[in-house]
Amino acid sequence: MTHAEAKSLDVILDNEQRDGYCSGEVVSGHISLKLSEATTVKTIKVLLKGYAQVSWMHKRSCCSEERKYLFLSKTLVSTTDTQDLIFFDSGTYEIPFDLQLPQSPLVSSFSGKHGRVYYMVQAVLKRELCIISHIDVNVPTLISPVSQTCKKMIGCWIFTSGPISLTASIDRQGYCNGESIPIYALIENCSSRLVVPKAVIYQIQIYTYKGKTKSIKQVVASARGNEVPSDTSSRWNGNTLKIPPVSPSILNSDILRLEYLLAVIVQVPGAKNLEVQLPVVIGTSGHGMSSRSIVNMSLLYPTFTLPDVAEAPPSYAEVVSEEQFEEHRTSTCQSRPDWLLDGSAFACIQQFHLQPPPPYSEVGLNSKLLAKVLLWRRPKTHLVP
Repeated sequence: MTHAEAKSLDVILDNEQRDGYCSGEVVSGHISLKLSEATTVKTIKVLLKGYAQVSWMHKRSCCSEERKYLFLSKTLVSTTDTQDLIFFDSGTYEIPFDLQLPQSPLVSSFSGKHGRVYYMVQAVLKRELCIISHIDVNVPTLISPVSQTCKKMIGCWIFTSGPISLTASIDRQGYCNGESIPIYALIENCSSRLVVPKAVIYQIQIYTYKGKTKSIKQVVASARGNEVPSDTSSRWNGNTLKIPPVSPSILNSDILRLEYLLAVIVQVPGAKNLEVQLPVVIGTSGHGMSSRSIVNMSLLYPTFTLPDVAEAPPSYAEVVSEEQFEEHRTSTCQSRPDWLLDGSAFACIQQFHLQPPPPYSEVGLNSKLLAKVLLWRRPKTHLVP
């Protein structure tokens, strides 16, 4: 909370004209809080403190001492397990309080030349202050690339269906909030299953107490890639995953660490997923290197390109005229014995002999279908003695 947000924070007692209080009595009043704009607080407390202080100079040295006689505390406004901060709109708030003095005798208030005994009621408004440790992601350890590979067989014993391999890398390890991480990955699916890749940013919270550790792992960002069918491969050439607003990495505390991991996962139906984890440090400054090493990273993986589409063959009409087709059909039928013309094998051959093939657009690059077309077009004259 800034001074501009809080105009005033005052403690007002119910009986301001009273000369004093005795042991066992109740001190009551209210806290007046005036806010110029909306704000959030964590706690509001009222404290009652009592001290005795003495101080004087003796032979160029200071003689001083302090004793605490009383300390009472009462929380008036506080957060709950499900509420981290309490919201206050602009305006004036009056929060009542009461504190009972102890029954034991108290030292009377006094103010002298070299000391005093005093009691005070204090209002405390607590609001968390955010401290950010500076982490420069331009240091040499954070600008170097990191890569990892894993591979596994799908199935067991004689029922294996082929391996699945995953290689993933990033061009550096240091990033800042709001940056996008370019991910380079190669997924080779030689199995019989359809797999799905995805990228995830994990936040790892590590707590330490007397040699014991407790960790919490949670997802802060994720993205799903395209499916990779059986016997195919897929390449990520700089697919990006944006870092959401998160706390910077904490690496300088001996009891609490905050780390981040970028994981590339290949989800395999009916089997354990493939996963590679790459360490990432979330810093506070020093980014701006997004295009520094993209070219180098792209050289880590081969470039997959489809073969050039072959030129379409000439049409059937350009090769065989109608006169040639009729002449060949008539001469072939006349030169065959009747018993052979009635055979089913010869009838099948003659049905497709010199018939136009299917259009080129229907065949394309399918080699198996193209082989069948060529087989039907080939005249099987060796069947005739």
